[in-house]
Parts: sequence; structure tokens; C-alpha cells
Amino acid sequence: MLYLTLIVCFVASILITPLIKKLAFVIGATDRPNHRKVHQSIMPRLGGLAIFISFMAGIFLLRPENSYSFAIIIGCLIIVITGFCDDLFELPAKYKLLGQLAAACSVVFLGDLQMVFINLPFGGQLQFGFFSIPFTILWIVGITNAINLIDGLDGLAAGVSSIALITISGMAMIQGNFYVVAVGSIVLASTLGFLFYNFHPASIFMGDTGALFLGFIISVLSLLGFKNVTFISFVIPVIILGVPISDTLFAIIRRIINKQPLSAPDKSHLHHCMLRMGYSHRQTVLLIYAMAAFFGLVAVIYSQARIGGALFLIGMVVLIIEIIAEKIGLMGKDHRPLLNIVRTLKTSTAKDRS
Repeated sequence: MLYLTLIVCFVASILITPLIKKLAFVIGATDRPNHRKVHQSIMPRLGGLAIFISFMAGIFLLRPENSYSFAIIIGCLIIVITGFCDDLFELPAKYKLLGQLAAACSVVFLGDLQMVFINLPFGGQLQFGFFSIPFTILWIVGITNAINLIDGLDGLAAGVSSIALITISGMAMIQGNFYVVAVGSIVLASTLGFLFYNFHPASIFMGDTGALFLGFIISVLSLLGFKNVTFISFVIPVIILGVPISDTLFAIIRRIINKQPLSAPDKSHLHHCMLRMGYSHRQTVLLIYAMAAFFGLVAVIYSQARIGGALFLIGMVVLIIEIIAEKIGLMGKDHRPLLNIVRTLKTSTAKDRS
């Protein structure tokens, strides 16, 4: 039944997307080019609605049972309505945040989904207590925005989200968590159908309707798959979502360094930096896909490693991320602390030899 449902979702997404494209033009849910945008013509930006409708069709057909199901559906409806309103009216940031908080709270309070504790690697537990609620809400809102921030090139958010969904669903299958496998696969099939129209050159954007929905459902599925486990396992969803999380963190650092508001838009995200380096639109997207796949592979290896190996692996990944970020200028052209240290050491060594 799962395979049939996935085929239905995939085909439904392909068939519904052209209809959503027409609807977007009729109601004015379009994206006009400006100095921050890469596209050069007016584009419909309601494509995420096709993903959501296909997802709901899959949920209705398969009916995966879980105590969290009702709360997750309510949260999805809230986040999609928020995204739809933003695609249509371009909501102020505070109203978008309110919608994200409402969606997160529906899962936390209606579904009682919380990160309560983590088993520490060397014994004992880290109990979150009262902070389990704000921590869980912060995770959901943070990942939702992280996916939204990378939605800057044709097919980028849809592709990176698909890779994350493949990894989450695959690891859930290993753990025997059928609900996460079912829901993750349904979202994946719906997203891949939409990607036919969204990959470069795109004929429609997913808009905030899609980016917020994908970010929300990925954040919730990662919690369902890895909550109340060991510290090592807790890091797995962070690694899986390495591309959007690292891009978001460096955006925050960049704005703090430049003394800008955290919500201030700019053209220094990962995809912007790679375009400035001379990569084409398609090359940039494919390279970021490769990065996302690399993080997915690392997450799988990490999940099978012993504590010492896992900690060493995460250290190496953090080092690689920092070097790449400084090389391409994610924190700004002049902020390269690690590379500056290396350069200073090389200069000192050269002077000592001479």
C-alpha cells in the first residue's frame, strides 16, 4: 500500500502543479525580480501548495497511525496558511514568525511532542525539564526558517529537502519507525513530483508555502525519529540538515559582525557566494545537492560509530564546514579567522627557515 500511495503522491504533484501555477497568476501570488533575486522575470510562487495537496492525499490514502498525527496535521495547516498568505500578501516578518510559533505550539501542546532528555555518552541523563518546551519550539522554528533561507535558486530547497527526507526515512526504516518512514516518504514523493517544474530553469517557485511546509515537517520528523535518545543520536538530525543549518548559523554570525538586524536580507548565503565564484545556476544547485548528500552519508556513518569515533567525525565535519565557509566568504570577505591563523603560521615558519 505504501508504494501505491507514493506513486499517487508523485503523479498528483505532477498533475496539480500546472493548475497551481495558473492559480498563482490569477490571484497575484508572483515573485517579481529585484536586486536580491536571481531570476529575471515574474514567476508564480505558490508551488508549495501542490506539494501540500499531494501530501494530504497520501496521508488520506495510507492513514499512518500515530498519537501525534492530529497535531502534526493541524501544524501543517497553520504553516501552509502562513506561507500562502506570505506568497500572496508578503507578510511582515513578525507575522510569519507568529504563524511558525503557532504551528510549533500545536505539535508541542496538542501532540505533546517534546525533547525531554538526552542520554549522555559517558553515563547519566541531561534532563531538559521546563526547557523541553522552548527547546522543542526553537528546534521546529529554527529548521523551518533554515529551509526557507536556502530557497534562493531553482530546485535548491526542494532538492536539499528531498535528500534530508531520504536520509531521515532511511534511518527510521533501520530503527523500525514505520510512521516516520511513511510520512517522510509521502512528503518526498510529493516534493519530487514538484521538482519536475522547479529544477532549473524553473517554471514555478515553491514560495513560502512550500519552504515553510517542508521545513516544518522535516523538523517534526527528525524529532519523532531521534527524540529521547543518546547525545550521539541527537546530533544525527543536525548533521542531516547540515547545509541549511550551517548556512543559517553563518548568516546570523555575518549579521552580528556587520551589526545588522538578524532578519535583514542579504546576498551572502551559500548559493550567492558560489554564484559569485563563477559557478552557473545549475552547477551551484548540483554542488549544494552534493554537500547535502555528503552530510546525509556522514550522518549514517556517524550513527554506526563508537563514541570516540563519532566525536572525532563531528569535529572533522565542523572543521571542514568552517574552512569552506571562510574560503567562499560566508561570514564576509574579511572575516576568516582560521585561514588567517594558518597564513600567520606559514609566514612565521617561512621567516624561521630564512
